[in-house]
Amino acid sequence: MNYFLLVIHILVCISLIGIVLIQGGKGAEVGAAFGAGASNTIFGASGGQSFLGKMTTGAAVIFMLTSMALAIFWGQPGSSSIMPEQVAPASAPAAMPAQNTPPAAPAGDAK
Repeated sequence: MNYFLLVIHILVCISLIGIVLIQGGKGAEVGAAFGAGASNTIFGASGGQSFLGKMTTGAAVIFMLTSMALAIFWGQPGSSSIMPEQVAPASAPAAMPAQNTPPAAPAGDAK
């Protein structure tokens, strides 16, 4: 079930990216350049939603639902994870080698 949701999620993600990239910006129609865009006020000031707008909304809803479902299913105890259960402790850093030179005297103490 998790992998099926994951495949659906990835496909919807890719299609959502494609749908958004295909769409033109607001006022991208040829008629908007000559002021014809303001005459279409049947559905309100913004006009009706285009087919690509409806597809974007549908894909976004499916994307959010699959995101929540995957978070719920993979967050349950006993679900598979790519992380190991226990990580081996890192080795202690090597000690600094002892130096045979004595520490230098401060510059102000010279007599």
